[in-house]
Amino acid sequence: MLTRILEILSIALLMGLMMVTGLDVVGRYFLNAPLPGAFELTELMLAALVFAALPLVGRAGGHVDVDIVTEHLPARPRRAIALAVAALCALVLLIFAWRLGLLGAQQMADGMRSESLRVPFGPLAWFGAAACILAAVFGLMRGVSK
Repeated sequence: MLTRILEILSIALLMGLMMVTGLDVVGRYFLNAPLPGAFELTELMLAALVFAALPLVGRAGGHVDVDIVTEHLPARPRRAIALAVAALCALVLLIFAWRLGLLGAQQMADGMRSESLRVPFGPLAWFGAAACILAAVFGLMRGVSK
């Protein structure tokens, strides 16, 4: 259910990015009227897309794995290494989540908003924190199942 929501959100963000970019290009070059705030909206939507897709890529095992050495090892050490790598990656993602959570709280307290559209930054940081936590959980689940 949660992965389906992230998939739909990722699709919507990608479609939104294409629409904003298309409208901006048409407005800028054919109507001499660029879309106001297009660059800023593109930045925010791209950040949200990266965070929405992060847990999905981790769950699907879509990250790059370099297994030049481990592919020649017996199954048991290979499984132990996979679990250790998954735990290390989860730890790093949880540190990212912690820092993003603090950043979001600080941004909300300071009232930080984007320059032209006045979009608050805090919720995006909190979304990133939640996505990092989910990616850590999915990565651990994948590491345990190897």
